[in-house]
Amino acid sequence: MLTAEQQAAWQQDGYLALPGFKTAAEGAVLQRRAREIVDAFEPGDTRAVFSSTQPERLADAALIASAEAVHCFFEEEAFDASGALRQPKAQSINKIGHALHDLDPVFDAFSRGPALAALAADLGLLRPLLWQSMVIFKQPGIGGEVRWHQDASFFVTEPQSVTTFWFALEDADLDNGCLWVQPGGHRTPLRERFERHGERLQMQRLDDTPWPGAGEARPLPVSAGTLVCFDGRLPHYSAPNRSPKSRMAYTLHVTDGGAAYSALNWLQRERLPLRGF
Repeated sequence: MLTAEQQAAWQQDGYLALPGFKTAAEGAVLQRRAREIVDAFEPGDTRAVFSSTQPERLADAALIASAEAVHCFFEEEAFDASGALRQPKAQSINKIGHALHDLDPVFDAFSRGPALAALAADLGLLRPLLWQSMVIFKQPGIGGEVRWHQDASFFVTEPQSVTTFWFALEDADLDNGCLWVQPGGHRTPLRERFERHGERLQMQRLDDTPWPGAGEARPLPVSAGTLVCFDGRLPHYSAPNRSPKSRMAYTLHVTDGGAAYSALNWLQRERLPLRGF
């Protein structure tokens, strides 16, 4: 599927953007289904908030339970000082995760197929296994920052194999919080490891290599339908969305079945079987 030039770019930069990988119609179906899930979501007394900058704000139990379920997580700026939503629920959700691709037929169909299987093979995934899926809303005005990180911190395998498939469901630009990457940064050390110890989660610092500075970071504005793939060690980040337009995306995190998946990873499958593309 990939050309020789694309293969070379993947090896050199650690990421690859493929415009038009999904059609507008396919993206619209996924957006509609995501909004249906949010409409049906009843938060009750426990309101899980997702924060990249303050991971301790997300209750361990809420995250662990979502590994084999479909849960909604609020933006950290969604609530006022009294605990009430500042805006309607539909404009307050940060993301939906983390087993959409296995539990929802619409997401299952979007997440699998011959084109993705061929692409995964070209990226070096000999036996791809889909561990996690997320809809990331990046809500207008309150869409939170996602700090610099490496996805391999959350999906440690030996050897390293996690690869991210990031689908733009809406146009992403500098105004609404597009991705930023460090080209070639996949050759830098793994800086952190998000570990699970029983029912507790913690971020463990592994290496003091600094995160990319302004001169090393590259923005990735893309149009809806673009698929961005990146190596699990590639540092990436996205700024807050203070614009009036959302930046919805859908991501899959995939490892190679030939690599050993760490028992310390936060996401463990105990009942739900793993599948490929």
